[in-house]
Formats: sequence, C-alpha cells, structure tokens
Amino acid sequence: MTQSFSPLDIKFTVRRREPELIPPAKPTPHEVKRLSDIDDQDGLRFQIPIIHFYSQQPSMVGKDPAQVIKMALSQTLVFYYPFAGRLREGLDRKLLVDCNEEGVLFIEADADVSLSQFGDTLQPPFPSFEELLHNVPGSDGITKSPLLLIQVTRLKCGGFILAIRVNHTMTDGPGIILFLKALAEIARGACEPSIPPAWCRELLNARDPPCITCTHNEYVEVLDNDETISDETMVHHSFFFGPSKLKAIHQLFPHHQGRHHSTFEVLTAFMWRCRTIALELEPDKEVRFMCINNVRGKSNPPLLPPGYYGNAFAFPAVVTTAGKLCRNSFGYALELVKKSKAVTTTEYIQSVADLMVIRGRPCFATSRSWIVSDLTRAGFKDIDFGWGKAIYAGTAMAGGGDFYGISFFVSHKNAKGEEGIVVPILLPRKAMMILIKELEDLLISRL
Repeated sequence: MTQSFSPLDIKFTVRRREPELIPPAKPTPHEVKRLSDIDDQDGLRFQIPIIHFYSQQPSMVGKDPAQVIKMALSQTLVFYYPFAGRLREGLDRKLLVDCNEEGVLFIEADADVSLSQFGDTLQPPFPSFEELLHNVPGSDGITKSPLLLIQVTRLKCGGFILAIRVNHTMTDGPGIILFLKALAEIARGACEPSIPPAWCRELLNARDPPCITCTHNEYVEVLDNDETISDETMVHHSFFFGPSKLKAIHQLFPHHQGRHHSTFEVLTAFMWRCRTIALELEPDKEVRFMCINNVRGKSNPPLLPPGYYGNAFAFPAVVTTAGKLCRNSFGYALELVKKSKAVTTTEYIQSVADLMVIRGRPCFATSRSWIVSDLTRAGFKDIDFGWGKAIYAGTAMAGGGDFYGISFFVSHKNAKGEEGIVVPILLPRKAMMILIKELEDLLISRL
C-alpha cells in the first residue's frame, strides 16, 4: 500500500474522453527490431511516470494544447515509429519491438482546478495523480501493451498538465527528452526533429562470445534478502534543497571535500546516510548505493550517435554496512558516492551487456539498495510546446516497479524564485518520519 505524505490535499474532478490509439501520420516500416542487451535487463521492465505543468500563455489563447500535442504526436511517430509498436519476448527472454503502427495511447481530459491550487511549490507527490495519468485497464504490461501513454489535462486557468507513462525498456531519461523535444518542435511547426532519432541498439549488445570483464556488485544475488517492510504502508515525500540548505549541507563535510566536489555528490552522500539511519537497519547488514551513469559522451570517438534514444547507462554499486555508513562521517559516504560515479567506462557497460546474456538478464540487487538518477540537467523543463517552459517537469514519483529504492533528482524553482533540487523519496511511514526529523536536526541550526 502506498500513500502520499504531503500537506497538500486538494480535490478536483477530471473528465476524460475515451482513450485513443494514435498511429504514425504516414506509413512506417513494418519490421522487428531487437532491443539492446542493456535495454531488456529485468530491472528496467517497468513503467516510468513523467509530468509537466504549463501555465496559461496569452499568445496561445484559442489554441487547444490537447489537439496541438495530439497532432504533433502522430507526426513525431513517423520518425520514432518503434514507439508505436509492441514488445514481445523471444528466445532467452530477449525483447523485440514489433513495429506494427498500432499506436500509442492518448487521453484528452479537463480538470476543474487551476494551477495555483496545486500550491506554491510544485513537487511530488501530486494530489490525485492517478486522475492526471489514467491507467487504462490492460495497458501497463511490458509486452503486448502500448509503449507510451500520454494524457493532456486542460486546467480551468488556461494552463495544462502533460503526463506521460513510458516503458523503461525502450528509453532512458536522455532518450525520452529527445522524443519530447522532437514532439515539441513539431508542435511549434517544425517538419522534422532537429536531431534525427537513431536506433543502433546493436552498439550496446553483448560481444560474441560474451565476456564479463568488470566487477558488478549491482547484480550480486543477495541471499539474506530480509525486506520485512513489504507489508508496511509506503509513503511518498519530496525534499526541496535550495541555496541555503545546500550551503548548510556542504558545511557538514570536511573542508577539502565540501569545496572540491559537486553539489550532486555532496547532496547524494548526505541523503544516503540520513536515509540509511531512518531505515534502522542492523549494523552488520550490507547496504548498496548505485548512481545512474550515462555513457553518452564518455568516449572519444563517441560510442553512440547524438540521436540514440535507448537506455545508455550503467549503475555501478558500492557496498558497505549500515553500521559503517551511519557511524562514519559524511565524508565516508561521499567517497563511496564518488566511487560509484567514477567507474563507468565503455568497457564497463560492455561488460554489463555481456553479463545480461550470460546470466539471463537479471535484476539488480534490490535489498537495502538506493539508486539515484541525476536529472537536474536533463532538460525536462525546457520542453516547449508553444506555452513556454514548464513550471515543473520531471519524474512524478520515486521508486520503480516494485522497488521503492529509486530517487530521481530534479531541478526546480520554489515559490521564492530560488533554484534548487527536488529529491523524491519513497519509504515506510515510520522511516519517513525519522528521515524528516533527521534532516531537521542536521539543518535547522545551520540555516
């Protein structure tokens, strides 16, 4: 059972039209495309919800965002036609895209609520989110289901909400940004995307023969998987870290560390240690941290073309015990976070692809693990369909599939106009209460 853990509680009604299947505007190739051996690992077989909030624009009065996006969608699918197909599973659990022009799901809706009623600081969890992204019955499978579901909800103030659900095996954060940029460009009148999409999934396939050449603690089978929290009520909550809080967090680290490492590294180390304290684990229990590392642009010449929209990342795990993490200084956590970020190379992701084929596409180790994806510079807020930049844009919640230990860091501006980072967290209720108190105890005296 999952609940929101937020003071915001507004009620509104959403009226939806019948969902439509939107095919490409023109005939596209009917073919079967193989996903890469990075794409179809078990840990990516879930749906990612993304949400964008847009305010009213006087220059767009009289234009219907739902119709604008719907028409652009069919044209964009001419270029990104695999999204209009369906996945099926082949031999050895290999996922294949049947490019059959069946279409993506599109929902047009109206809500009797204004953007201002969502509060001064838009951040997950969002009230009545299930109304803003309707789960069409039977549509959320990994195979034989639409690969994209898009809902445009018009607001009574003239703004609108764009909510998207995407099958993670098809794409990652930078990949869906490429698709959304293309959709926005075409919505504003372009005839084609400025960056042509590139499939090229064979570039991230296993070698022949496959050979695991790196250590992959992220895929180690954890035998003492004692996830006793499965029956507890899970709650969502987001933490906003503006300039003053980020400065206070930097001060918790040794002087040489706080000055010479990125804000992302420092904030991640801080939250990992606090989150682990909140879970009240036995001191000898292993805990893992994994940082999503995008391999785009990591090699010269580049491994992947600019328009590659498949999954192109690895998440090397660092391992310690709960006792060591909680007893040691924040600097100890920081060094581990840096280690997780440092090891992803072309050889490393090639080794992951080989591991997938050798070991049957396993899931990553979920027991006592925390995965962080830094989306602060991904460009979600810059997606402009003609109504300007989004007020909030990014993933709609923490967690992924049945795993609660994933957080997506999103850039955001609060009601005061301060730029900062939103960190959504999903935890058992008791642990969330401890985490909130831990953060208050550490930061309030330093603000």
